[in-house]
Amino acid sequence: MPRREGIYGLLAEFNTPGELVQATEAAHAAGYRRMECYTPYPVEEAAVALRFHKNRVPLVTLLGGLMGVTTAFLMETWIAVWSYPLNIGGRPLFSWPAFIIPAYEWTILFAGLSAAFGMCALNGLPQLYHPLFNAPNFRQGATTDKFFLCLEATDPRFSIMETRALLEQFSPASVVEVEL
Repeated sequence: MPRREGIYGLLAEFNTPGELVQATEAAHAAGYRRMECYTPYPVEEAAVALRFHKNRVPLVTLLGGLMGVTTAFLMETWIAVWSYPLNIGGRPLFSWPAFIIPAYEWTILFAGLSAAFGMCALNGLPQLYHPLFNAPNFRQGATTDKFFLCLEATDPRFSIMETRALLEQFSPASVVEVEL
């Protein structure tokens, strides 16, 4: 059955995290890959069931730190050697031991900022609108006591009838079509 235009996906509401994990495992076994779990607190089993393992924040932090140390050394070299050279006590103009502490500070600054901004960018934040905000049961329970599994319509395996049948076999509290 072809995908309906204007639908984001099907949202199933569960009362316990165990039901959510069981439904997520079954959806993955059935071939669904474009899905997301929404819980009021971290549920490690849900992340495992989603096969979530990509975390690029450490790489972004490392690249930011390397950019910081490189920027600091290049800036200090430029200032000490070419822009404003000072001959103090017969020392060489490129006296790299004096550059270590400021370069360390720039490394920490760039790594911290790139970690914070990189995490926000990789999470897609700020996101002022999401189609799930239109689902009434999601607004009332997602941050308090309900657990949700959303199977997205962009999944090649998605079919309204088959997907609804798959979700309803786990006896969710509700299954709702989420409009775009």
